[in-house]
Formats: sequence, structure tokens, C-alpha cells
Amino acid sequence: MDKEEYLAQLSRAVDNFHQIYYNVTFDGKPVWNMTHWMGYLVHKCPFDLWIYQELFFGIKPDVIVESGVARGGGIAYYASLCAMMGKGEIIGIDIDLTDEARRAAAQFPSITLIEGSSTDPDVVDKVRRIVNGRNTIVILDSDHKMEHVLKEMQLYKEFVPLGGFMIVEDSNINGHPIYEGYGPGPYEAIEAFLKMNDDFAIDKYCEKFMMTFNPNGYLRRISE
Repeated sequence: MDKEEYLAQLSRAVDNFHQIYYNVTFDGKPVWNMTHWMGYLVHKCPFDLWIYQELFFGIKPDVIVESGVARGGGIAYYASLCAMMGKGEIIGIDIDLTDEARRAAAQFPSITLIEGSSTDPDVVDKVRRIVNGRNTIVILDSDHKMEHVLKEMQLYKEFVPLGGFMIVEDSNINGHPIYEGYGPGPYEAIEAFLKMNDDFAIDKYCEKFMMTFNPNGYLRRISE
């Protein structure tokens, strides 16, 4: 078997596992949506969460910004990691903050919640004032329509320093490889963004575990 054939088989195997992971259920619930951190539901792949831990420890950000906090599991996870590192605060943005997210923010003093659309100029200004030029990682996980994600990327790229990361989540939808009928989403937004911005590049090392909800979604800033 030559290298090209091997890589093709590997890609098919990963895609097949991805489909299984999304389709299998336990007690009628989809397994992909049953990951928790300290009791808070996390809409993320455990492999991606491990990558986040590696990135956070390597970069040691002052601020982690996440749009789309949902049930609060993600921000609780980030806050726990920051507490262990002794550094870092979290900004969580959501258009409709859940009770779970509010409880997470009450449990972790490092979390600041902002209610509103991530693309609202007032919200972006609030983020800008908190970040204030500090070392920041951006994680985008709100509305997954291409137009919205692309607008987010253009607005939030300013907060990412050289060598830092902007992570675009759930680029696996619209047939990459799941939910084929979704329509243009994060994956297509990433493609469009990179055509317009040569200061970011895909970091495939972050996909080393092969199974990721964020294919091509780990974007490292490579120039100012």
C-alpha cells in the first residue's frame, strides 16, 4: 500500500468513526452530546478539549474569549484549567445566557459573561475593553451559519497576538463529514477567511488525534 492509498483509507476510517460517534445513542440521547465537565454539559469532542489544555498550557493566555457558551461546560473547563495554571480569565458571550452558564460564572470568579450577539459592535467594544491588548485566545462557537462565522472571524481576529490561536468550532458540519444538508457553515467561513487574510494559517498539529469537531478550525496567527 502506498502512502496516498494509506492516507485515503485513514481518512475514510476517521470519517466513519465520526459518523458513528454522532449517530450512536445511550438511553435515547446522542453520545456526542453527553460530555460533561464538573456537571456542566460541554458540546465539544473530548479530543478537542485535550488539545485546548495543551494550547492553554503552552500559550498561557491572559484571556480566553468564547462566543456561544450554551450550557456553560466550556467556560467551566477553561476556568478550571486557568485556575490550575494560576493565570487567565474567561469572557463568555451568548445571545441568550442559560441558567447553567450563569451558575458556572458564579462558581468561577475568573468568568465574565456578556449577553448579546457576538457581532454586535457594543459587545465587541466590551470585549476590547476587557482584553485591552493582552494575550488572548479566541474560540468561536455561536451561530454556525457561514456569514455569521465569517463576520465573527473578521471582528475577533484583532484580539489574537502573533503565535496565538483563533479556534473555529464545529467545522465538521455541512458534510465535513456530518450533517451534509446543513448548508455553508464554519468550514466554508474558514475557507473564505483564509482567502482574505494571510496572517492566519491552519495548524494541522492540533488535529493529531484525528477525531475533531473542528477540522481546519485551529488557526494560528503567523504574522502581524
